Amino acid sequence: MCQSWQHEDMKLYIAGPLFTPGERHYLEGLADRLGADGHECFVPHLETKQPLTAETIFATDCEGLYGSDAVVAWLDGPMVDDGTACEIGFFSELVRSQPDRYKGIVGLATDWRTGRRRDAGMTDGGLNFFVGGAIMKYGRLVWTTEEVQATLADWSGTTP
Repeated sequence: MCQSWQHEDMKLYIAGPLFTPGERHYLEGLADRLGADGHECFVPHLETKQPLTAETIFATDCEGLYGSDAVVAWLDGPMVDDGTACEIGFFSELVRSQPDRYKGIVGLATDWRTGRRRDAGMTDGGLNFFVGGAIMKYGRLVWTTEEVQATLADWSGTTP
């Protein structure tokens, strides 16, 4: 059962790989869960306009990033998806330059490979150092959806 969190609603950019039906399904489910908490979620593959070109995707994603309060980035896989890494870097600069406007980045790692690296003592979960550094400086690295929800509640100044 999904726990209800009382908080100020935030606009969230849901970042992650979106190339397979399974990846898209996971991101949509994550957005649904966070949306049920009252957040407005921008899911890039649901927002991108036609035709699918580098220009339309970049313009749509930039619009989503600028309009969001926080990024929730799904980090699973043998390495962070390159588009997700770019979105993390982009948003980390927004948080750095406008900390009163933007809340931060929640990096969600549920992959057992990342978890094993964390359990071996890697506080960054074994992520690429630049990506992990951006998340840890301008947000939080978490391991469950419940931790995502708790982080967002914390950032909105309320408790679950």
